[in-house]
Amino acid sequence: MVSVTQQGDDILFTVQGLHKVWAFKSSLTIPRAHIAGARQDAAAARDLHGFRALGTSVPWLIKAGTFYLYGEGGLKPTFIDVMHPEQTVVIDLHDESYQQLIIEVEDPAAVLALLNVSA
Repeated sequence: MVSVTQQGDDILFTVQGLHKVWAFKSSLTIPRAHIAGARQDAAAARDLHGFRALGTSVPWLIKAGTFYLYGEGGLKPTFIDVMHPEQTVVIDLHDESYQQLIIEVEDPAAVLALLNVSA
């Protein structure tokens, strides 16, 4: 699970608990201006096509870490941390090393409200 907080003009994504070990990452800081949009999408967490670069993938249990997923224009680097797809938020990015974050959060509605506010 990932907690999402705002710090000034940046959004801090903090990986919680043992997920840090599985994802090989403890946090990401993304400028709000680099977030193209966010949506709740359980299907995105279930329908992952690509390959794992650095992280953990146990079918029907957890996906966490850096993955390269097939999408428009080829493979796109994606950070994933999901155990429960129904709690999944997908965040589209630009001008970042990741093009997308697919993360499980405690309260998807609150995260979407935070991320989809116009700057």
